[in-house]
Amino acid sequence: MKKIAVVAFGGNALLRGNEMGTIQQQEQHTYDTCIHLLNLLKDDYNIVITHGNGPQVGNILLRNEAGYNEYKIPRMPLDICVADSQGGIGYMIERQLKNILVENKIRKNVITLITQVVVDIEDPAFKEPTKPVGAFYLKEEAELLSKSNPNLIFKQDAGKRGWRRVVPSPDPKEILNKRIIKDLTKRGNIVIAAGGGGVPVYRDKNKNLRGIEAVIDKDLASSLLAREIGAGAFFILTDVPNVYINFKKPGHKKLEKITVAEAEEYYSKGEFAAGSMGPKILAAIDFVKNGGGQTIITESTMLSDPNCGTRIVA
Repeated sequence: MKKIAVVAFGGNALLRGNEMGTIQQQEQHTYDTCIHLLNLLKDDYNIVITHGNGPQVGNILLRNEAGYNEYKIPRMPLDICVADSQGGIGYMIERQLKNILVENKIRKNVITLITQVVVDIEDPAFKEPTKPVGAFYLKEEAELLSKSNPNLIFKQDAGKRGWRRVVPSPDPKEILNKRIIKDLTKRGNIVIAAGGGGVPVYRDKNKNLRGIEAVIDKDLASSLLAREIGAGAFFILTDVPNVYINFKKPGHKKLEKITVAEAEEYYSKGEFAAGSMGPKILAAIDFVKNGGGQTIITESTMLSDPNCGTRIVA
C-alpha cells in the first residue's frame, strides 16, 4: 500500500507579499509550487493538499463591505467567506496540478472538497479574539464600525499600520468527511481539503452544525487531518528551506533532524515567532506526538532531496 502524505501549502505558494494578487500571479505561483509535488508522487506517496487563504479571504471581506456600502448587497458571515475561498483556491490548485499531470503523462484524478472543521464553542479563543482579518482602518473608522456592530472587535496592528478586525482562532477538533478524504486518497486520487484551516463549525445542543465567526490555523488543521487519515508524513511548505534557531542573529543554526523533545525545548525558549514559524512548529509537534511518522518543514523546491528541510521525529 502506498504511503499517504499531507502537504500544507504556505501563503507564498499562491501569493507573494509585495504583489497585487492578480489571478495570473496566483496561477503562476500555484503552478511553480505544484510541479515539485511530482517528486512526492515519484517517491510513491498518495497526496492530500491543504492551503492557506489569508490574503484571499481578506479580499472577499473587502468585497463584502464594498458591495454592502455601494449596493446594499447583504454581507456574508466569515464561515461563508472561508468556504468561498476554499472553492476558488481549490479550483486554482486543481486546474494547475491537472495540467502538470497531463504534461508529465501521469493519470490521476484531482478533487477539491469544501471541508468543515468542528471547533468547541467553549474554546477560550472565543473570549479573546486575536486573529486579524480584512482591511486596515483608521482608529476613528474602527470605532464607528464597532458602534454600528458591537460584535466587531478591532485592535491596532503590531506594525502600527492601522486598526484591523480580530476574530477568534479556536483549535480544530474534528475534520468532517475525513473518511471520504482517506478513502479517495488511498485509491490514488489527489485530494485538496481543509483549505484555510477549514470552514469553522460547531454542534449546537441539538447536534446540528452551525457556522461561526472564526478562523482556524491552517497548519493545526492540516496536522489534525494528517493524523485522522493515517498519514505517514506531514510536509509544511514555507519560504525557507529549513527552520533555524537564533534566526537572523549571531550564532544562528540550521535545524535538520530533531526530536519532538528538542522542538518543544526550542519552542519554550521563544525561538519561533508566533506570527511565523511558531504555529508550524506546534503543528509539527502535534502530528508526531499523536502517532504521525515525521513532519518536514521546507520549501517546495527542496522536495527532490529525500533528506530535505527540517525533520521532526519522535
